[in-house]
Amino acid sequence: MIAAKRQHMRMRWPASAVGLLGALACMCLVSVACGGDKPVARTMTDKEITSAVEEELIFDQAVPFYDIDVSTTRGVVMLAGSVNNLLAKDRAVALAETVKGVRSVVDRITVKPIWTRTDEQIESDAQNALLSDPATDLYEVDVSVSNNVATLTGTVDSWQEKELVAQVVKGVKGVTGIKNEISVDYKTDRVDREIRPEIESALQWDTLVDHALIDVTVDDGHVTLGGIVGSAAEKRRAEQDAWVAGVKSVNGSKLDVERWARDEDLRKNKYVAKTDEELESAVSAALLYDPRVASFNVDVDASGYTVTLRGAVDNLQAKRAAEQDARNTVGVYWVKNQIKVRPELALTDEEVANNVKSALARDPFVERYEIRVSVANNTVYLSGDVDSYFEKGRAETVASLAPGVRDVKNYLDVEPGPLAYNPYVDEDYFYLEDWYDHGPFHTLVPDSVIRDEIKDELWWSPFVNESDVKVSVEKGIATLTGTVDSFSEYNAATEEAYEGGAAWVYNKLKVD
Repeated sequence: MIAAKRQHMRMRWPASAVGLLGALACMCLVSVACGGDKPVARTMTDKEITSAVEEELIFDQAVPFYDIDVSTTRGVVMLAGSVNNLLAKDRAVALAETVKGVRSVVDRITVKPIWTRTDEQIESDAQNALLSDPATDLYEVDVSVSNNVATLTGTVDSWQEKELVAQVVKGVKGVTGIKNEISVDYKTDRVDREIRPEIESALQWDTLVDHALIDVTVDDGHVTLGGIVGSAAEKRRAEQDAWVAGVKSVNGSKLDVERWARDEDLRKNKYVAKTDEELESAVSAALLYDPRVASFNVDVDASGYTVTLRGAVDNLQAKRAAEQDARNTVGVYWVKNQIKVRPELALTDEEVANNVKSALARDPFVERYEIRVSVANNTVYLSGDVDSYFEKGRAETVASLAPGVRDVKNYLDVEPGPLAYNPYVDEDYFYLEDWYDHGPFHTLVPDSVIRDEIKDELWWSPFVNESDVKVSVEKGIATLTGTVDSFSEYNAATEEAYEGGAAWVYNKLKVD
């Protein structure tokens, strides 16, 4: 999937080199003939899967593609090589899982930090990260570090809280591994007949899971998922959805990955029209299982596929998380986020600025940049230079988690190139932010080649039914028309068009 780096190279290479690349791309495509409208039947070989995974890694702005080796055997992808932080390692695996045809991923990536840090320094930063995070600051957990591996102990109220603690510690530079020994102590016991329908409901309302062929069984709190899903990423997502209150374990080994499971007929009952009451109930349920939002009273109001969120939270990330939860709910087309942020701690602007600076310094993605931080009335202003929209968004996310922050104004300058967003991988959706100003660039690649590569990207995507999307390209600008089933599929089509080399995308798809 064409990388932002490769797009920049298109602008810099001489016309003869670009023309040669376009000709080679046209010769190599097997999904569609150059300029043709009708897809040609194609097979999916291990070699093709490997190539598709590599292109997914190339396009991503947070994974060091050149340090990762990819191989595939019967649809099982093995990743080897090294990265400098745990979040990048997890991200590489998650990206590989999103490629059509990947049955599972074997992770042999090692973490080799570029920082020289003692266990004591890492442990101190990890403890501070947990205390500074507005969702984990009150958890009864401890962290110890030995040979750069963090061991987590203590007790929390849910599996989601346990995972969140691990995620926070993974975001500390220098951590090479996690041993998560945290126990989950549910406040109340639940019987199997209560657990099963809640899991089935969670699967049904998750826009990233097609639940039609998934079977759920529960035995004394132990959940087994069987049946078929369309991608390894969807399998992981289904396993996460199954962790409702009362669940002791989740076994997804009986979930088979078959690419044909994205068939439209299997999803027709998932995307039927929902009543406002159904949408409100589904979004509210999703918020209850998000540890960043669960402790707040967020009011959900649905009206004709638009959900409005109201209420007050004490941190900015809770507001953002609530919006993303609503967006991932089947039937939600648009989210109006009117949640108010009212920090619980009365901190001075200087204290807030110090909190943000410390958080940025701990983060393995953005710590190397000289990001300037200023604060006025608890609003953070970020300025400086970063290399990609991912890093610009990451800096905003890190700042939003700092205690005392009411809002973030992101004025970081970034090199040109579109944001690489993946709904199975990224928690924050930045396309609608006023600072996302990616614009058209000049490309010398023929329109027919861009069009064919976009169609190829759509074919490999587990998010989009390629046959539902019509693609036209003029002067490098792609126009998408047709009808898709969900807002997430609408957004994914835009992303795939950029990965296919489009200089700009007009998305005219209808969501039905």
